[in-house]
Amino acid sequence: MTDNAELVTAFTELYGTAPEGVWAAPGRVNLIGEYTDFNDGFVMPLALPHTARAAVARRTDGELRLHSTDVPGGVVQLRVDELVPHEGHGWAAYPAGVVWALREAGHQVTGADIQLTSTVPTGAGLSSSAALEVVTALALNDLFELGLSAAELAVLAQRAENAFVGVPCGVMDQMASACCVEGHALHLDTRDLTQRQVPFDLAAHGLQLLVVDTRVKHALGDGAYAERRAGCEAGARALGIGTLRDLPYEGLGAALETLAAGADESVVRYVRHVVSDNARVEQVIALLDAGEVRAAGPVLTAGHVSLRDDLRVSCPELDLVVSTANASGALGARMTGGGFGGSAIVLVDEADADAVTKSVLEAFTSAGYATPGVFPAVPSAGARRIG
Repeated sequence: MTDNAELVTAFTELYGTAPEGVWAAPGRVNLIGEYTDFNDGFVMPLALPHTARAAVARRTDGELRLHSTDVPGGVVQLRVDELVPHEGHGWAAYPAGVVWALREAGHQVTGADIQLTSTVPTGAGLSSSAALEVVTALALNDLFELGLSAAELAVLAQRAENAFVGVPCGVMDQMASACCVEGHALHLDTRDLTQRQVPFDLAAHGLQLLVVDTRVKHALGDGAYAERRAGCEAGARALGIGTLRDLPYEGLGAALETLAAGADESVVRYVRHVVSDNARVEQVIALLDAGEVRAAGPVLTAGHVSLRDDLRVSCPELDLVVSTANASGALGARMTGGGFGGSAIVLVDEADADAVTKSVLEAFTSAGYATPGVFPAVPSAGARRIG
């Protein structure tokens, strides 16, 4: 669905009345800091130009009606006072979960008609679900005059995904969708949700950040994500600390020796990844602050090696993107998001973008893989009302 007028028309035809407004919330790509958010650590996402959009009108009769132009099927009709976690509902669980989370927090949401459409690729590790949650939360916040801040909406959207949908994600995706600023990356401390907008003007440095969607679909509800989260928590317990955020990088070597004596081998690897990735976030911020954007490339690649070897959440397609891009002139590359498929990011000189893209496409063809999607990540605005 290309523009707001089409979305408003679709809403009006479906529900018999015009919406009260149109809102948008973006997907995100994470520059650095992976699997750190549920360890109270640092992350550094940026919003994509791709958005979920919602045309919404309030209801006062307790009915929640949901429809997506992107998914076959009719309107999903639910009662706001009968919403129960883990009841299924497919894609509709994301917006329905937000209504549930708002009501659980004491906010009087008395129903809504919602028409959704999204340009965020699904299953690509670019937070299509967070975009659906945040756009719903923002629209309801505005229409019901709840007075919640962007960060508060993000936390409620995360609760919807954790407690209602049943995916144990950290808060990065929702915070990125709600709070990012055009032309910047978001340095987020997930412990206290303090944030800093870090200027990230790639064009001014003659650079591009490419997103390569491998078309390998990931599903984080299948246990692999939860297993790693549990392993990180086990590592923190074994070290006698609250979370892995409490372990400074300087103390990593000694901590790994301690763990090696008793903890499962996988726990040792997970701890090494999280603590070193927190350090990589700080490293990248220091480079950006110094105007040394190009020098961030090798840090991205080091992050991929850690995700591949220590966390073991990569896959052959992601590894092929990284190795091919780096061999054909990229400054650095890594998988981004939860892994097991999804997308990789590639930092390139603008002049080399086409050649690197061509090399990656040829490598996928040679390997017999599906053709990946490639597009530049332009740091874009967070959630907002657009009509």
